[in-house]
Amino acid sequence: MAQYAGRGVHGQTVEVIARRILSGEIAEGATLNLAALQEELDVSLTALREALKVLTAKGIVDARQKRGTFVRPRADWNLLDGDVIRWQFADGTDPMLLDKLQEVRAIIEPAAARLAAARAAVDDLAVLDAALADMAGAHADPAAAVAADLAFHRALLAATHNELLVRMEVVMETGLAERDRLVHGHGDGHDDPVPSHRAVVDAIRAGDEGAAETAMRELLAKAVRDVEKVREQRGGNR
Repeated sequence: MAQYAGRGVHGQTVEVIARRILSGEIAEGATLNLAALQEELDVSLTALREALKVLTAKGIVDARQKRGTFVRPRADWNLLDGDVIRWQFADGTDPMLLDKLQEVRAIIEPAAARLAAARAAVDDLAVLDAALADMAGAHADPAAAVAADLAFHRALLAATHNELLVRMEVVMETGLAERDRLVHGHGDGHDDPVPSHRAVVDAIRAGDEGAAETAMRELLAKAVRDVEKVREQRGGNR
């Protein structure tokens, strides 16, 4: 997935403008004052236009003769873009975003597990096993736990051998990473994740499509409970 954070002036310019738009600081339909932005951000007009090209590709802004560069309606934004999701998490602009992404996962991943049980090759199982091993070895290291979980779910999509499903990792990983940071960064907010993930792999290895789908549904239900537990401990804040 394209990530613009940390890519020098270009990346910083994209981030600043995008987050202002997504937070509502720059409203839908508003025309951007390029001269003012150029001066404020201390960038060349060329650099500013290059940044706006990124946002244009994501459906966030557009340009018309006589009107200039303007913010498109939210309905036109590519809300499935990994950066757009990440920017919203960063600003907390949609408190229900994690719940929405969990709903998407609940639709996609059980079906992916079923397909993986029918199609996974030896190499796919090896990658899933490696992710399980990393998960077991993460212990109290939140960053390692997040990385292992991401690797597992990426491997699951790859094991479907459906290139369109594999591309869903752009959506899934951003929400999953945010969920993992919330849960794994809260110490006692979760139980050992290995057994629930291993149940999915065991069913895939056995070629049991129904069991794989069921195991994934149970894993996702547990993930939702983990998030709710953390929220309760934080006093209900999302």
